[in-house]
Formats: sequence, structure tokens, C-alpha cells
Amino acid sequence: MIRLNNIVMNRILIILISLIIASCASRGPTSDRGIYHTVTKGQTLWRISQAYKVSLKKVMKVNKIADASKIEQGQKLFIPGAKKFIDVTPASRWTHIVIHHSATFNGNAAIFDKQHRKRGFWNGLGYHFVIGNGSSQRRNGQVEIGHRWVNQMDGAHCNAMDMNKIGIGICLVGNFDEQKPSTDQINSLSSLVLQLRKQFGISSKNVIRHNQVQGKNTHCPGSNFPWGNFKDRVASASKGAARA
Repeated sequence: MIRLNNIVMNRILIILISLIIASCASRGPTSDRGIYHTVTKGQTLWRISQAYKVSLKKVMKVNKIADASKIEQGQKLFIPGAKKFIDVTPASRWTHIVIHHSATFNGNAAIFDKQHRKRGFWNGLGYHFVIGNGSSQRRNGQVEIGHRWVNQMDGAHCNAMDMNKIGIGICLVGNFDEQKPSTDQINSLSSLVLQLRKQFGISSKNVIRHNQVQGKNTHCPGSNFPWGNFKDRVASASKGAARA
């Protein structure tokens, strides 16, 4: 009787061990745990991935998404490794876009972040976007998106006319009092401005230079910035999009 009980207990133990192993396998490793994020109006897959600090490729792979631009309101996305919900809905307050130059011959978002912190800028990098010129390990025309944009925070790039609260700050790397922005930089800037204008309904007249803001005694974005050509390009492209 005792022997029979031992046999039965051994079988039960084997079954329990098998169930535990199967359970662990179905849950996957700890790093695969996360939360579900429900997509709301205005959210993009890129901003969602950035807010949760998970690579876009990983979010796409986990959710079996082939095209990052094709997500819909109400869609549930699994965010691996996330512990709490983050609201990444774009703020509705953006009414202006302010263009800057760095007034340096090289740099990138990380370098400017350190500089701004040393200068006492609250929360580091004051711009929402930085467009590289091929220096400091960044591609020519590469758009870097700052943490202020990811988290929809006020800027720290233009402290007049309440522009830090309502204006999206874009900085092109370069000293445009001494040189001209590259073609790649202007191409990236034009595409970015058009996208932002479309998303937030920003008027063309509200795409402005830093030195156009009242109370700012500055040359920014520099005397060699091709402002007229840039504004014409953005205006003609937006008209074409409206006709389409």
C-alpha cells in the first residue's frame, strides 16, 4: 500500500513539474512581460515606442505590424517591458513652429542637451527637434526627436510671446551666419514642417524664424538661411496636398 502510494505520488509530482514548465514557457521570459496600450487619436507608433523606451522594430514584431503608419484608433498594442500606461496623445496647444540654428559648426541632440543643462535650462535640451548636418556621428539631414516632443512638454527655446508653450522648436545644426544649411537639412525640415502643419492645423504664417519673435534680439536662424525659398516650398507643397 505504501509502495503504491509512492508510485502515485511520483506520478503526481511529474505531472506538476510538467505543468510548471509549460506555464513558464507560455508566459515567456520576464523581459517579455508588459502592458497593452490602446491607440487614441493623433498617436503614432513611433511616438508610442519612444514614450515607453522600446524600439519601434520590437513593438512592430511583437504586434505583427508590417507598416508602422497603419495603426488605428482603438487598436490594442502590447508593449513589452512596460509597467504602466503612458499617455502619448499629442497636445492640442501647438499653434506655431519656430526655426533655429545652433550657431555652431557641429553638434547633435545629446551634445546640446548637455550644454543646455550646464546653462541652467530646465530639463535639458530646449528644442523639440534637431536636424543634423553630418557632424557628431549624425547623418546629414537626420532628424532627432527630443524628449520634450516625445513627452509633449513645453520647449525652452524661445521665452517670448509664450512661445515655449505654443511653439514647436526646431533647430538645424550649423552656423548660418557663416554658411548655408545643406540641401538634406532643408529637405528634412520641409518634410517635418509639412507633417506638423497637417497634424496640428498650423498656418503657414505661423512658421517663423526665431528672430521674428517679439523681444528677441538675435540673428537666428542666421543671415544665410534661405528663408524665402523655404517658405515658398512649404506653401506650394501644402497647396498641392490640399488639392490632392
